[in-house]
Amino acid sequence: MTDAVEINRAEALGGVPHGFLGRRGGVSEGMLAGLNVGLGSDDDRQAIAENRRRAVEAVAPGARLVTLHQVHSAKAVTVTSPWPDDARPQADAVVTDRPGLLLGILTADCAPVLFADPDAGVIGAAHAGWKGAFGGVIAATVEAMERLGAKRSRIAAAIGPCIARASYEVDHGFRRRFADADPENERFFADGRPGHAWFDLEGFNAAALAAAGIGRVEAMGLDTYSAPDRFFSFRRATHRGEADYGRQLSAIALP
Repeated sequence: MTDAVEINRAEALGGVPHGFLGRRGGVSEGMLAGLNVGLGSDDDRQAIAENRRRAVEAVAPGARLVTLHQVHSAKAVTVTSPWPDDARPQADAVVTDRPGLLLGILTADCAPVLFADPDAGVIGAAHAGWKGAFGGVIAATVEAMERLGAKRSRIAAAIGPCIARASYEVDHGFRRRFADADPENERFFADGRPGHAWFDLEGFNAAALAAAGIGRVEAMGLDTYSAPDRFFSFRRATHRGEADYGRQLSAIALP
């Protein structure tokens, strides 16, 4: 892998320190080669620690990285001081109004969403795979930010690298679950082979952000599955029969 950490930034988030990172620029080797930051992987612990250090330095030098024990929920937590890596709360979104903290979300096909209301000095980060998105993690994040003084109309949000519709085949039962909840959700599916469809996770999250009243939404259109040199992908690793998969970091801090 290349030595330089790749940072994808969203125009919507302006000058707020943030970055959607991929697999470039890390020290992990083998099937996890690159900037794997996943504590849940079987990677070498020292390699993960070095990758996390590099990620922090690339996005917000000197900040303390705060991540979660992600469980595909709609739970959002507020952080005021960093917790140890081995005491991460089980949640899928985190918000803060404290400078010096770098809020991090780990993904490998699920959608990372970063939020900022610079006027209020409030930021957030959410792990929005299909289950968390369907369960309401976007709304939960916005509500948690509001409790810190943010306003929906001022919040900007960006959706980072995730599996694209062209790469995300689902079965009829999956599609029916969404349609039963709201017939309007049919717009996020395209017909595929018999009994299957293609699901637009990014589009579903963008619609959830709009429904939550977010003032500015940016979908970056980066497909994790189809870019093996740039991003880790759980589904790609599964299709290849690999025993493990890496996780990339998306992170945001207050200036």
